[in-house]
Amino acid sequence: MTVLREGCIRPEKKVASTTRGEWRFVWAVIVVVLLITSLPYLYGYLSSPPNKQFMGLVLDVPDHGQYLSWWRGFQNSVFISNKLTPEPSEPVFFNLLWWMLAQVSRWTGLGYAPVYQAFRWVAGGSFLWATYRLIALFLPDERRRRTAFALVTFSSGLGWVLVVLKYTLTKGKLLFPLDVYVAEGNSLLCILGYPHFAFAVTFIALTFEFIWRGWKEKQTKYMVVAGLLALLLGWMHAYDLLLIYGITGTFVLLTWLRQHAFPWRLFWGGMIVFTLSCSGAIYSVILTTVDPLWEEVLAQFSNAGVYTPSPPHMVILFGFPLILAVVTWIRLAWKKQWDEENLFVMGWFLAGALLNYIPTDFQIHMPNSWQIPMMLLATKGLYDFAVPAVARWKFGIRNSASATEDRLRRLVVVAFVLAVLPTNVYLWAWRFVDLARHDYPFYLYRDDEAALDWLRENTSPEDVVLCSLTVGQYLPAISGNVAFLAHWAQTVDFYDKQDRVARFFDTATLDVERVETLRAFGVDYVLHGPAERMLGDYDPANAPWLSLVLSTPQVKVYFVKFSALAS
Repeated sequence: MTVLREGCIRPEKKVASTTRGEWRFVWAVIVVVLLITSLPYLYGYLSSPPNKQFMGLVLDVPDHGQYLSWWRGFQNSVFISNKLTPEPSEPVFFNLLWWMLAQVSRWTGLGYAPVYQAFRWVAGGSFLWATYRLIALFLPDERRRRTAFALVTFSSGLGWVLVVLKYTLTKGKLLFPLDVYVAEGNSLLCILGYPHFAFAVTFIALTFEFIWRGWKEKQTKYMVVAGLLALLLGWMHAYDLLLIYGITGTFVLLTWLRQHAFPWRLFWGGMIVFTLSCSGAIYSVILTTVDPLWEEVLAQFSNAGVYTPSPPHMVILFGFPLILAVVTWIRLAWKKQWDEENLFVMGWFLAGALLNYIPTDFQIHMPNSWQIPMMLLATKGLYDFAVPAVARWKFGIRNSASATEDRLRRLVVVAFVLAVLPTNVYLWAWRFVDLARHDYPFYLYRDDEAALDWLRENTSPEDVVLCSLTVGQYLPAISGNVAFLAHWAQTVDFYDKQDRVARFFDTATLDVERVETLRAFGVDYVLHGPAERMLGDYDPANAPWLSLVLSTPQVKVYFVKFSALAS
């Protein structure tokens, strides 16, 4: 035992040594996960009908359209304007992640689909690698580490129960869909279709690893490394800095309470992290408060209507691991088993639970990375409480070293891991069902894509194009033009513009209203294809203020003659 200067007793630090065999296991899991999550994409490309093009996305096209518009813009500039809305905007926006991916495309000439896939592999692999590094710091033996790693990688909640109800009692209606589809906190789902979330957790995990190392080894250099990692995170996902600051602050507070002396070294280490990393957060605050357009964009986050599920629904979202983690947390606190390793994990879990409900429209992003402390606690509960309790109840065994309990432990752990898989199996399998429809939004008609390619080659990037939301969400990324309607948050006055587009293609709408929309927002081109015909039967060919400039079998592009509009 070693006595700290503050007067408290702390056990000798545990050495988290990993073996080559462990890392072979980790890299094998990484390869398997990346291959499995690539299969829906491969199916999308191989099954595309001759007249359609798979767009390289399998989930959440609206938000990916936003990111890919940034990818297109950053190929030509460090700061970009918002091309998802027709209102004029200054080139003041920057995001490090999509700037880096844009440079990859600029240097290699690759389009967004291969760059996105390469990024998905890098994000998924680095996330799982960084997670195991962190797990190894807090769990003493290889078996527990592998269990926690498997839970972090594959765990999903009880959403499969809602899926069963959908096909039985609720007659095709999925109750509480957010309890199934929320990606934050679901590692496999993030690697499948939200790689930017997985990449963010890479930096969160590495930041906490070096904060921990700085504290345990009394090395300021590790705190500096943590600060630099958080700096990169802040310029990609500024809101994730709330996790870094909130969880670090909680650890400082809990350490203070435990030691009955203020942990100045940890506090100043945290201040180093904050000072080095806060620029991204400051930039984001200035951007969304000083610039009226970006202020409006932030205000429209409520349009998604997606918030962190209430605690009972969180039980459905995370399932058995959350229940076991809460029970383990309470038991550790009750028995005062709060050595520094436990204290850090317990603090992370507690702070994460509170941050999940911060009063902001982006609170739904806060569970991202919460699965790590949750699975660490669940693993500890499995090995230290659940298995011994089952052994005593079922077999009367009280010797934890007995061969019978060891076999029982293996059985319980395998059963637990299998129990957390079904929802993710459903989510993965459903990608094939969605893609098998070969329809919007995961596919565009080849004529849609040809029209967007024509716009890229023959128009100015500042030209505004009016079309359906279905095609508009892809437009800035492919054509580089400004979209009239493209995204639920990035398009200013989204619902008004959505209504204007619907009325534009409605035969019941008077031409005077169409002209007013075109004139008010400086629309330069109108795209008319299958997605627009779904909105109404209006034929733009009859408008004297529109001039046909591109005609394909299914899609036509019209130039707006402002001289005719003026008359």
